[in-house]
Amino acid sequence: MTVQVIQGDWQTLGQRASELRRRVFIDEQQVPEAEEWDGQDPDCLHFLACENGQPIGTARLLPDGHIGRVAVLGQARGRGIGVRLMREAIAAARLRGHEEAVLAAQIQAMPFYERLGFQAYGEEFLDAGIPHRNMRLILSSCSC
Repeated sequence: MTVQVIQGDWQTLGQRASELRRRVFIDEQQVPEAEEWDGQDPDCLHFLACENGQPIGTARLLPDGHIGRVAVLGQARGRGIGVRLMREAIAAARLRGHEEAVLAAQIQAMPFYERLGFQAYGEEFLDAGIPHRNMRLILSSCSC
């Protein structure tokens, strides 16, 4: 598996990242298009996982340390791509001086984030009609 994770701004990675997000969130999970495109992408650091030059996963880090829009194509799941993306995003959050990384996890994805050290807090809520919980990772205690 030749997977490379690259980082960049929306201008550089946006076209490839948006196609992935469209396929995973809008097509597969039926997230309304208006909710997927929240206007925050230009302010984020983006991550793109590519296998043999083809995009297979993406994530973003908002200026406040929030990690979001983690998406891996169906055929690439279960191979550690999401973990690689998350480790890159966590490392970038740490480098930017954030004390914690936070995210809103889809309920079925919580065990994935827990394996990375994230802990749930607060009540369950709906986002784009999908049940979520907020999770956080204290970066000073993380060895990710």
